[in-house]
Amino acid sequence: MAWLEWERFQEGSARPMFMDTTQLVIIGIAGVLLLIFVIWFFSTWNRFVKLEENAVNAWSNIDVLLNQRYDMIPNLVNIVKGYAEHEASIFDQFAKARQTAAGALAQGDVAGVAAAEGILSGMLPRINMVAEQYPDLKANENFLNLQNQLVSLENQIADRREFYNAASTNFNKAIQMIPSNIVANMKGCQRRSLWEVAAHVRENVQITF
Repeated sequence: MAWLEWERFQEGSARPMFMDTTQLVIIGIAGVLLLIFVIWFFSTWNRFVKLEENAVNAWSNIDVLLNQRYDMIPNLVNIVKGYAEHEASIFDQFAKARQTAAGALAQGDVAGVAAAEGILSGMLPRINMVAEQYPDLKANENFLNLQNQLVSLENQIADRREFYNAASTNFNKAIQMIPSNIVANMKGCQRRSLWEVAAHVRENVQITF
């Protein structure tokens, strides 16, 4: 009897020690998993911040160039208008298109800017046709300077547009991937619009007079 009681005593004292060890292992595993989740969560969050900032900065660069372009266009139109006042309807349409584009830009409406830029690019050849009729206009120094500056801006905008679309595409892909989209939803990430080039201006637009 004494032997049986001793065995029961040993089993009873060993069981709590075994349970304590198991609980420590479970707690340790849970702690490691929690740490891994926290590291993943914040690294994913920071990655979204970086990707979004890249897209925002890319659009800011476009914003600067487009504002310069919109400031030059009225000067160009005024010079041409001085030689061809009878073409008032073309100049009015051009002014409205420019105003629409500037308004969309001020609101950060990428799709609106893309649409308005498509209209502007489609109308530039019409201004070209008017200028071709006036040799004195083609020799005007101010006109030539504006022409060269607009061509330079057009090329820079095209380069920045590609960079913006690439940055926005990377961001859009990242916020849709599983399980990263969980963090994206918590952060409130929204898809960024791409600058889609209109079909009629997919070819390089040449502003030559």
